[in-house]
Amino acid sequence: MTTGLDRMVGCLKGIAIGDALGKQTETLSRESVQRWYPDGVRGFEGAADAVIPRYVGNSKREWRIGETTDDTERTLAVARAIIAERTVSQASVGRELLRCTKCVHRGVRSLWEFHQAADPTRTATAHDGCGAAIRVAPVGMFYKSDRLDEIVNGAREASISTHGGALAIAAAAATAAAVSAAIDAAPPAFVLGLAERAAVRAESRGTGSAGPGFAPAIRRVYDALVSLPVLRPEDVAARCFPSEPLTIVPLALALAAVMRSADAAMLLAANVGGDSDSVASIAGGILGAMYPETVNQGWYDVVEKVNGHGLSTIANELALLRH
Repeated sequence: MTTGLDRMVGCLKGIAIGDALGKQTETLSRESVQRWYPDGVRGFEGAADAVIPRYVGNSKREWRIGETTDDTERTLAVARAIIAERTVSQASVGRELLRCTKCVHRGVRSLWEFHQAADPTRTATAHDGCGAAIRVAPVGMFYKSDRLDEIVNGAREASISTHGGALAIAAAAATAAAVSAAIDAAPPAFVLGLAERAAVRAESRGTGSAGPGFAPAIRRVYDALVSLPVLRPEDVAARCFPSEPLTIVPLALALAAVMRSADAAMLLAANVGGDSDSVASIAGGILGAMYPETVNQGWYDVVEKVNGHGLSTIANELALLRH
């Protein structure tokens, strides 16, 4: 019998594997993915801990095969903050985020500005990227899915140190809600529906406009996927390439609602390209919670060997706090 703890472990494993797996093709067009990987991405393409070929000589960082990015680093920071304080607060999350070191450079303005300010209570007033959504899974692990107000509030508290844009906060709320519903063993339709409700609620509380609306974007991408007879990378890329706020997290949420395998969703995202590590990580985390048996243990062994995250321990601590 699958337990809540099994689902939490599956969630964190899916996040970390998807992050590392998708990093192999992050920022690449679908055509460039095919050039780098003519046979497609089938897992970790090379020896664990070796530099990913396309990052050899990269001036910012030579990312390694199996290495997780700032997405997983900051997810674990949010988890540590929740475990320490037994609540979700901007200040405690901010303190943990300041200890993170990956991707702190001028090229990632949201992180650069936060770390330059060096103030855990700083509130961002801009930035609509997916950097908030990618780290909020611990909020969904902390709150049960019938506590939507707390989920939305917690997602905001975990976001605003670096991401203050309405779309970013709505995306974070939707992701946290989907994770929570997945851990409660809700069916896919409920998982997606709760994500949409959370996005609407977050947008209604914002001081600014979320433009065309995040919840409708989730539904548009979902409708685009379910209209396809088979989910092939080239078709997904043609319909909803994950390159901006209204396609990245919506694609991840839609994949989680349509697919039944964490592994398959992560590979699909990696082969699509774009913001592939974010899509693979979010979808992998939600599906890892829904179907923990579909998380590839061999891939996780690579991730754990390279990073040493100890995700099972963190999941256990969060499970004891879930309410």
